[in-house]
Amino acid sequence: MAEPPPLYTAANGGPLAVDRRLYGRLAEAVERRTLVNELTIQPRSARAWEIPQGHLCRIVVTDGPQVGDLNVWNRHNPRERFWAARTRQLQSSHVSVYERLWSTLPWLRPLATITADTVGYGTDEDGARCHDLLGTRCDPYATSLLSGHRYDFHCHSNLTRAILPLGLSEADVHDVLNVFMVTGIRSDGRYFAKASPARPGDYLELFAEVDLLCALSACPGGDLSVPLWGPDATREPSCHPLRIEVYRPDPELLERWTEPKPVTYGGVHGLSMPPEPGPPLIAGRRR
Repeated sequence: MAEPPPLYTAANGGPLAVDRRLYGRLAEAVERRTLVNELTIQPRSARAWEIPQGHLCRIVVTDGPQVGDLNVWNRHNPRERFWAARTRQLQSSHVSVYERLWSTLPWLRPLATITADTVGYGTDEDGARCHDLLGTRCDPYATSLLSGHRYDFHCHSNLTRAILPLGLSEADVHDVLNVFMVTGIRSDGRYFAKASPARPGDYLELFAEVDLLCALSACPGGDLSVPLWGPDATREPSCHPLRIEVYRPDPELLERWTEPKPVTYGGVHGLSMPPEPGPPLIAGRRR
């Protein structure tokens, strides 16, 4: 039986179309790029960094499989930030090459486009896929709720610490892209995760459509091969660092690229229309 069509679609060549030749060329021409920044995110920690517009960024597995929780903001306007829910609808529940990370309202435009993914997990026998948008970051509030324990190095807390020196706060931490994380939905509708398939040398690569500020947490759950909660959460997770590499491509590779513009809706929301008449007033009160 044929599957139902996606709810969110656009005409061929419309706003959801991606120039695969352009982004494919950016990914393939590795000899025509220059490394401009490199940093390491230690296990159970997070760091923030910038990606200039038109640059590429790799999130690289180094010593062993490791899940990373990624937040993305417009560097000049952190109110415009990655919107995981709308990205799920416009792209997929899990993202890979040629799919994009979309921003919040009222901008609603691609912040980044995925140019390379060496994991290549596909869909397994349980319907699970990699680079998850179904779930969100682990946080100390849920841990307190589920176990009664305090732990200050969840991804939410890690991301908060990473962005505080930049003038942002806990309120700026938002739903994430769970890089290298394999997840799915069970037949009863409940969310599940599997051990990360990423291996040393694997990477997910993004192209910055605008100037970006990013923060990534090396999840304290490590590769998620060990349960984080419940009766089976009895072993220490297997955790490893992640490496960030930022590259400046040869400008000639960007000749066909243009910056995505915010959506053109005027933001009236019906507020300019006259209000509907209400019931008459008697002695200052409505009947």
